[in-house]
Amino acid sequence: MSKMNCNGKLLDLSSPVVMGILNITPDSFYDGGKYPTTGNALIQAERMISEGAAIIDVGAVSTRPDAIEIDEKEEWSRLKAVLPVLRNKFPETIISVDTWRSSVAREAVACGADMINDISGGQFDQEMFKTVADLEVAYIMMHTQGTPVAMQLNPQYADVVEDVFDFFAENLRKLNKMGVRKNIIIDPGFGFGKTAKHNHELLSRLSKFKSFGFPVLAGLSRKSMIYKILGTQPSEALAGTTVLNTIALLNGADILRVHDVREAVEAIKLVGFYQNNNQKSDI
Repeated sequence: MSKMNCNGKLLDLSSPVVMGILNITPDSFYDGGKYPTTGNALIQAERMISEGAAIIDVGAVSTRPDAIEIDEKEEWSRLKAVLPVLRNKFPETIISVDTWRSSVAREAVACGADMINDISGGQFDQEMFKTVADLEVAYIMMHTQGTPVAMQLNPQYADVVEDVFDFFAENLRKLNKMGVRKNIIIDPGFGFGKTAKHNHELLSRLSKFKSFGFPVLAGLSRKSMIYKILGTQPSEALAGTTVLNTIALLNGADILRVHDVREAVEAIKLVGFYQNNNQKSDI
């Protein structure tokens, strides 16, 4: 699938693309509180688009480990202050909303969102799949084990890659029965109910998920699978993010979800050149 219909906008996936993260939260693990006003959010979105982001993913709820869940009313209150302004300012950009709540998804699409990014893959809200089917909206199905408040306490798998694969197989069948057979993106959910070992096993075998025939998203940006191994902090994890993004691209990732767009775009260009080194170059 080289092109995906996102609410009438075509997402060209003939080569990998970048999804820029726009967290309008006070408590996200890396950039919480950086964009406290609509003006700040617009400036950051404009920067990411100018650096090459094909998608802007707007999140109003922190889903970091140990995050305290806010209610639906507060989530929508944050989104409705930003989403219509983003839609008006950037009419051609694909806008994704990071939510697991079906009611918020409906409101977001009504306000101009083109895609729903569901960290729970339909598990936290049993109405999400029906909502996706009704709205005919592009959908990111992510795998998580447990809820954010407890997901990192003791994650266990028989075989993390096979278990996550089985999760997608089962839930893609459910979507298929509801008539949803396209415009789906698969995200193995790095850092969501997984140890560092689990995360790196998923990364090394990422290509397995390509067999479903849908684009694969890798969300590795500044996560603990990078900075804990390096003995640093999220603020010092950009170089490590680029390394793991490169590995993800070599293993078949179609979308990189990142805080730092320019570096991810550069990784895509260099990996593409490496993979097509028979083409002419100016260097």
